[in-house]
Amino acid sequence: MARSVDYRSTLMFPADKVFAAMTDPEYLRARLQEIGGRSSALLEHEASEESSRYVLKQGLSEKDLPPIVSKVMSGDVAIRRTETLRRTAPGSYDGDVQVAIPGAPASAAGTVRLADAADGSLFEVHADVTVNVPLLGGMIEDIVADQVRRLLEAETQFTASWLAGRR
Repeated sequence: MARSVDYRSTLMFPADKVFAAMTDPEYLRARLQEIGGRSSALLEHEASEESSRYVLKQGLSEKDLPPIVSKVMSGDVAIRRTETLRRTAPGSYDGDVQVAIPGAPASAAGTVRLADAADGSLFEVHADVTVNVPLLGGMIEDIVADQVRRLLEAETQFTASWLAGRR
């Protein structure tokens, strides 16, 4: 059974400015360098003022994996994350995120929303994490869901700092 991740944050910048940053290859590479882990990379990128699609590779060292995860996966982990965002109205964007871990029985998929709010913008993610491992799958899903929330928090903080430095 999948575990849901619901994440919501506000940024003090309008959605158009946040979208421009989130889809800038310079921003994506800087974010990966700071919080993407070993062997992180921007694998694919296409963006316009109306939409974007990019693929990121993020790495996790085996030593950073929780012990229960190490029981079903060995070695470093490479995560492939594909994100799309498209303008649905002025100051409003919807998108999708898909996460795959090649060679592992785990994945995640969900939706992204970015929209203008009273004091800036609202960023929301809903994703379902699935780990297909008998008996341990649910416990691993809980761990992965928690890690996804932490990653989204770190990325939001990075985005806010990035934008504040480029006013």
